[in-house]
Amino acid sequence: MAHPHNKTIMNMNASSLISIIEDSKITYVRENLDIHLHRSQIKLLKDVRKHEKPHHKSLRVKRYETAEKNDHFNLHLDLYLKRYEKLAKKGLIEIDENPENGLPYDCLLTEKGIETLEKIDALESEWEKIVHIEDGDLEVLRRIAIDSFGISYKHKKNQNFIF
Repeated sequence: MAHPHNKTIMNMNASSLISIIEDSKITYVRENLDIHLHRSQIKLLKDVRKHEKPHHKSLRVKRYETAEKNDHFNLHLDLYLKRYEKLAKKGLIEIDENPENGLPYDCLLTEKGIETLEKIDALESEWEKIVHIEDGDLEVLRRIAIDSFGISYKHKKNQNFIF
């Protein structure tokens, strides 16, 4: 028997479909992960991995040097630091509040954080098999991602996103 929502799903627009797909992936990862993480914490942990790359780190340093340090900036700085502190309490990252690179703080993955990201990557691959993502699907998704990426990249660049 078909799921009662199949007919509704068949009539959804692309944005709604993308949301269902993303929600499914995150749900699968969270249900099968050895540690409890909120969806935003998974994204933040992935961001720490990305920000450790030399290119991203040097870009963050340059943006921090030129950023206007106003109340709005300080509010975001405090909000992000609190989010990172939650990951640090779980033993996934370490926070250096006096890094030598000029940033107000920097985050590094711990061994547990690296292992958790490896598990997340493996679970995402398992999920792809479960939902039958095939090579042709990947080509379509890559094209959409390339066409979409510029929108978020431009926004982050305009906002001097450094956190």
